[in-house]
Amino acid sequence: MSTTERTRVCVVGGGPAGMVLALLLARGGVDVVVLEKHGDFLRDFRGDTVHASTLTLLDELGLGPEFARMPHRLVEQAGVILDSGPVQLADLRRLPGPHRHMAFVPQWDFLDLLARAGAAEPHFALRMNTEATGLVWEHGRVAGVRYRTADGGGGELRTDLVVACDGRRSALRAAAGLRAREFGVPMDVWWFRLPRHEGELTGVGGRFGGGCFLALIDRGDYFQCAFLIRKGSDAVLRAEGIEAFRRRVVDLIPWLADRIDHVRSWDDVKLLDVRLDRLPRWHTDGLLCVGDAAHAMSPIGGVGINLAVQDAVAAARFLVGPLRQGRVSRRDLARVRLRRWLPTAVTQGIQRLIHRNVLTRALTGRSSVVGRTRPPRAVRALQRFPWLQAVPAYLVAIGLMPEHAPDFARRTPSRVGG
Repeated sequence: MSTTERTRVCVVGGGPAGMVLALLLARGGVDVVVLEKHGDFLRDFRGDTVHASTLTLLDELGLGPEFARMPHRLVEQAGVILDSGPVQLADLRRLPGPHRHMAFVPQWDFLDLLARAGAAEPHFALRMNTEATGLVWEHGRVAGVRYRTADGGGGELRTDLVVACDGRRSALRAAAGLRAREFGVPMDVWWFRLPRHEGELTGVGGRFGGGCFLALIDRGDYFQCAFLIRKGSDAVLRAEGIEAFRRRVVDLIPWLADRIDHVRSWDDVKLLDVRLDRLPRWHTDGLLCVGDAAHAMSPIGGVGINLAVQDAVAAARFLVGPLRQGRVSRRDLARVRLRRWLPTAVTQGIQRLIHRNVLTRALTGRSSVVGRTRPPRAVRALQRFPWLQAVPAYLVAIGLMPEHAPDFARRTPSRVGG
């Protein structure tokens, strides 16, 4: 049976951007419904990074103590292993503020934290197993969404604003006719896990060699591994067999030989189809795109979640007033993009430089990084002047123009849920 309902805002997608935005709007007195197509958050996320600026945001929202009680791993340094030996590239201990680190936490735990905080707000509703299937148009503007539920039901949810937080392949973005500018990327990523033993690499490290790059992320008792391959080469490399893949991993980092058999088959190796794009315009009348729906980021630096959360905070700050009054104009929506365009474009510009000048060369075996007895000049500068390591640390862990919680959304820990 089809039903028609009404709310002020519908957020489509229960990822970090959608959940943060919904929580902030609800704390601002705006009725908001989040539609999440899955039944829970227990999925195999790889983007489990919570950056320093997001940790500060959680403090401002009164959620810092609860986050600190969740299982997580703090990372203070990042580096790479060259033929000349290990080198450190970023030192987060040099950051300003209370969080001189990043945290790796299972994303389902992070999203559950936001869901619990939202459930304490009378203006917040989260609907799991509910998939947005299309947009409702009225007089040339978006007036809501159509949805279906896991039990076969469905209906329409009429709104003043729909916010697309449904990822880099956003169905709502496509339905609204918004087209992204694509930037070419040289790589895709294979994700897999290997056990980590006490006393081994801490933080984040990586190794170039043989037309490949392997990054290791310290997750406590295991490494989250990212193996970079040339764009579009997944099928060809898989056809060589799992043994060939295991040999590549061990050739890059020989001390992983004692555990590589934990990758039992290709089922343990997940492909990330890397994309880098950006919408020239993030909105149409009645619809706003944020996060990956507005700008898909490269995995370089792991900054996608941080950018998405910052979008959400800016959107809440600019839109809560107009939404309370029931008048959200195109100009109001355009302010969100205007605020977030510079940090997005600059971050993507840096990623494109790294793609072109480092990864493209490395993945074709032409990198000046591989096979040298001395590190490149920029790397040597970071070693000679360690204070320079604060620059990449700041760009990754805090980013340009970090956003802070608006006053209406701030809470002390004792007020959360009470």
